[in-house]
Amino acid sequence: MSEDSLKIFDVLINKLSEQDLLQIIQNFISLNQKGTVNYVNANSLNLVYKDDKMKKYLYGFNILHPDGLGIFLASKFLYGKNGFTKRITGSDFYIELIKESLKNNWSFFFFGDTDETLRKISQANSNLKVKGFCNGFNFNNDELINNINTAKPDILIVGLGSPKQEDWVVTNRDKVNTKVIIAVGDGIKVFAGTKKRGNKLIRILGLEWFVRLINEPKRLWKRYIIGIPLFILRILKYKLFKQ
Repeated sequence: MSEDSLKIFDVLINKLSEQDLLQIIQNFISLNQKGTVNYVNANSLNLVYKDDKMKKYLYGFNILHPDGLGIFLASKFLYGKNGFTKRITGSDFYIELIKESLKNNWSFFFFGDTDETLRKISQANSNLKVKGFCNGFNFNNDELINNINTAKPDILIVGLGSPKQEDWVVTNRDKVNTKVIIAVGDGIKVFAGTKKRGNKLIRILGLEWFVRLINEPKRLWKRYIIGIPLFILRILKYKLFKQ
């Protein structure tokens, strides 16, 4: 473990600010180097805890940035002042990525979610350079890769949810002609302007998960009602036996 990363459940997570991450993406693009970026949050680490495949998928990414209050607090509990110094949420970062992309004329291909969500991305960001779309529920992988390679986007956004998106990126990263691949999960809705996040106070308090739970209880109740207590218990166990 270096000073630039923290290890939680044997996963090395980069210590980054939003500006650090934007600079890394800019470097990948300007140097024409392929880079892969993913978030790590409490749900990701719960998946890692019970499935070694998820851990192997995460090892296949160049950059893993912390996402959300849960992992920020876990880092402070485990490492004290050496924990993450910046609290990052993917949803906030994707907004900054859009702004930076408009300044630099970076192009995108979006893969994931529904056709309805994908159509709204250009509506919400009329000046964003979008070279293609593919929904995440009904696609032919060979055709998808061909479309991406024809479009040659600077950034490929993959929003399939975990661990499906991690599997896809690690399996296909060397087949696609793009400089940066970013796995965003449900964050693809941020680009479309349809993600329900709550007001500013809710975001400051780190309670966006509760807003999501209220809006999608059937899909998310296990992740939050069961997942959050499990994550806390697992972090306590990790502190006691792994440190």
